[in-house]
Amino acid sequence: MAIRFEKDGMICSITIDNEESLNALDLDDLRALAEAWLRFRDDDGLLVAIVTGAGNKSFCAGANLKSLIPALTAAAAGGGSPDLELLHQAFIKKMDLWKPVIAAVNGYCFAGGVELLEATDIRVASEKAVFALPEPKWGLFPAGGSTIRLPRQIPYVWAMEILLTGGRISAGQAYAIGLLNRVVPPDEVLPEARKIAHAICENGPLAVKAVKESTLRCLSVSEEEAYRIEDEMFRKVFSSEDAREGPRAFAEKRRPVFTGR
Repeated sequence: MAIRFEKDGMICSITIDNEESLNALDLDDLRALAEAWLRFRDDDGLLVAIVTGAGNKSFCAGANLKSLIPALTAAAAGGGSPDLELLHQAFIKKMDLWKPVIAAVNGYCFAGGVELLEATDIRVASEKAVFALPEPKWGLFPAGGSTIRLPRQIPYVWAMEILLTGGRISAGQAYAIGLLNRVVPPDEVLPEARKIAHAICENGPLAVKAVKESTLRCLSVSEEEAYRIEDEMFRKVFSSEDAREGPRAFAEKRRPVFTGR
């Protein structure tokens, strides 16, 4: 299986493991990736996921041009429809995943790799990483969410240059335009991602999930509806046992023991 799922306490690692093809994705990989996100979402013992690519050359080179792309174009040209639900799940589109996801980008991040990156919440990249959405160069469309997510995550003009030219940008450029949180030496990518994951896991899990849920749900609604959602999250968290444990631990000068209730 080219998608590895490993658990370490409250953290899971999802690794695209197909170094020979620069961690490109075929149809089976998409299915396995979709299953991995569902497994992470539904496991109450997990709070944070780190997604990365095997080796040090590539995070994900996108869809396999020799197998997956022909399958998708054949389905569309034949009057049928590609399995859009599978694409949605693999790239965390239209999925209620309120747990944080961290990307550890260790090399090439092209096409579907960038679209997977856009689905994450925090991003650490190697200083040697390179990014591109080259689909238009091959007459293709970036169907993993880029035309929706990218203009909401970075300035519009940068998003459009990346989307329309298909050109490559460096890790330094990606950091400068706000696509990344950190740029570090190659051997520090995973350790830095794990450091962030552990910091999140020290927090109240209900609060962490509510913060992400509120943030994502509020992105595309009116201001009035956004405040309603925020009030909903406030009531949910403040009525929990964790909300009582946190201030109590602070008063007693100890670390809180959260139960997620």
